[in-house]
Parts: sequence; C-alpha cells; structure tokens
Amino acid sequence: MNVRSRHDAIVCSLRRSGTTKIDALALEVGASRRTVLRDIGALRDQGYVIHSDVGRGGGLQLDPQSVQTNARLSVPEVFALLISVAAMRAAGNLPFSELADAGLAKIEKALPADRIRDLRRFLDCLHIGQLSPLQDLSDMGTMVPELLPAFETAFLGQLMLRFDYRDAKGRKSRREVEPQAMLILPPLWYLVGWDPSRADFRHFRMDRISRVEAVEGTRFRHRHVPFEDDVCPYSELQARDRAGHV
Repeated sequence: MNVRSRHDAIVCSLRRSGTTKIDALALEVGASRRTVLRDIGALRDQGYVIHSDVGRGGGLQLDPQSVQTNARLSVPEVFALLISVAAMRAAGNLPFSELADAGLAKIEKALPADRIRDLRRFLDCLHIGQLSPLQDLSDMGTMVPELLPAFETAFLGQLMLRFDYRDAKGRKSRREVEPQAMLILPPLWYLVGWDPSRADFRHFRMDRISRVEAVEGTRFRHRHVPFEDDVCPYSELQARDRAGHV
C-alpha cells in the first residue's frame, strides 16, 4: 500500500470507527506503529483534525466536521493549470480571468513549502510569446501525456532528457538535451534545450516529441536562455496582470 492509499485507508477507518487505537490502525493498513504515527502527523498537516487521548480506553478520533484543506496536487498538475491559464491569457481568449487567478492562488497557498519552491523554479523556466501569423499549423499534432512529468523530473533534478523527435520534414532522430526552458507561442509549445552535441540551444516542438524519459545519472547546469524581447517569462506576465497592464 503506497502512502496516499494508506492515508485514505486511515481516514476511512477513523470515520467509520469513531475512535481507534494506533495498533489497530497499524494492523489494518499493514504498517508499523511508527509509520502510522507519521501518517497521522502528515494528515494533520493536510488539515484533518485528529484528536488523541493517551489515557486508558483512549485512542485516536477524527473530528466529524474535519476536511482536508491542502490540495493534493503534484507540482506538474499545478504547473499544467498555471501554464494553461497563462497560454490562454497570452492568446487573448481567457474569460473570467480574475476567477481563474483567484482559484489558482488558493491552490498555490495550500501547497507545502517544498512544492511551492519547485513550482517557482518551474515558473522561472516558462516563457510566453505570440506566434507568427505565417506559421504553418497544418501538421500540428498532440503532445504525449508523459512529456510534462518527464520534463519536471529532468528539470528539477537537472537530468538530461532523452526523446524521439520528428522534424518539419518528417525525419526522425533520438535526441538527448538539457531541458532549460519551455516556450509557449499559442497554440504551439516548445521545449528549449541545450544540445551538447551542437553546443547550442535548440527548440523542439513538443507535439513532435515521443518516447520521452529523464536520463538517470546525468547532470547539467541551468543556463540563461537568450529569448527575444517580445517573449516574456511567466512570472513577469503574472506581475503585469496584477498591475492591470495586460
């Protein structure tokens, strides 16, 4: 049983039984007493109100009005929400933008500190601009769902990213690059990577990427990506939105 499943099982047991002992919970979820105590602490951090009575006949009790207050979202899930909103805003077709911003702010506040740090690092690598009206979109495909989680693992862990790539002429190659940034020119998304074999930055359309994976045992340093002036980082765009200039 993984951590999330175990947490769910503990909450269900507490709701069902009213009051229960640590040892009984440990037996029910198949974990040690120490692990269950850690789980109880984690559930409290998530917003569950769990009372404990150490006296004879006592035990653990979940407040019946207790609900989870922390959003159980991964960094890629929150990042996907943020960049989707940012991309729609850049394209000029985001209705109810104030409600969207307020909702995302609440989600961000509910994240643990370590996830917020990772999210900030993610946002620093995100850049948004406007697509040229001359761009041919006739061959535009869909992005593989594993691309964003793989990018997260590689970017935060400073690991090389390996993938199959199909260029504009349909030629296929296996590439290995340093994932340095993401560029969104709605509706196209690009991975900006430093290619060691060419000693230069390369832009890869994300709808042309497949079989993507972070390469364990590799390391790279984050580099300054020389974007044009009309491509702004997401953090700057967000600040301008708050000031009412976009």
